This record gives sequence, C-alpha cells and structure tokens, in this order.
Amino acid sequence: MIRKFQPRDEDAVIRIWLEASAIAHYFIPHSYWENNTASMREIYIPQSETFVHTDDTTGEITGFISLSGNYLAALFVAPARQGKGIGQALMTYVKTLKPELELNVYRENTRAVTFYKHQGFKITREQEDEATGQKEYAMTYRLHT
Repeated sequence: MIRKFQPRDEDAVIRIWLEASAIAHYFIPHSYWENNTASMREIYIPQSETFVHTDDTTGEITGFISLSGNYLAALFVAPARQGKGIGQALMTYVKTLKPELELNVYRENTRAVTFYKHQGFKITREQEDEATGQKEYAMTYRLHT
C-alpha cells in the first residue's frame, strides 16, 4: 500500500534512506550520508511531499518517495526489499500526481540511471554535484498525451 508520510514514519524513512544510500552510492564515503542524517530529518523530509510504501501483511515501511514540487527529491527502497517492484509502484503512484518530473542522479549509480530510463526519464544534461564533487545527470519525465 502507498500512503502519505506521517510523523511516526520518520525513523523508518531515515533508516531506509541511510542504508540504501550507503549501498547505492558506494563511491561516496559512508560518513557523508551519516553527516546528512540531521538535514534529512529536520529539513528535507519536512519540506517534501513524501509517500511511503508499506508491506500489506506487516505494515512495515519498505520504501518511500519524496517530491518538492515537480522535483523527485528521493526514491529509496529498503535494501532487503529491492527488486520486488516497490520502486516501480512508488514511481507509478507519483506519475498520477505529476505529469512532469525532474531529478538528479549520480552518473555512477548505474542501477538508478537504468531504472529511471525505464520509467521514461531522459537525460537532459550532465553536471557536477557541488556537495560531493561527483558527476550527475539531470533527468526529466513528461507524460505524453
């Protein structure tokens, strides 16, 4: 099930973000993610429109997606639950809300780049992330009617 984020979801969402970020972004020191945990908790999650995916049987939060307007700020799935369609379900859900989406993704995160391409996103430019110095792609999605 997908539902709107509630304050009680915060710890689970932060845990998923930290665990999945460390794996997906192996090319960035783990300390970078740990050092940004407070910003996620105090700034990014509160300022975003976030939806969580929960296990239908246990109610456990298995993934989340965050939007800031049309900007896809975060899409993370618990590492043990990846590859089971949760990211796809979250993406399908937000596409019903937003006919146009933008995002930035690290170039080295090839699994995510491939995922977003399969979701209909197109690379619009390559740039450098100022915080990490890593190359990233800016990607856009537009619903074709």
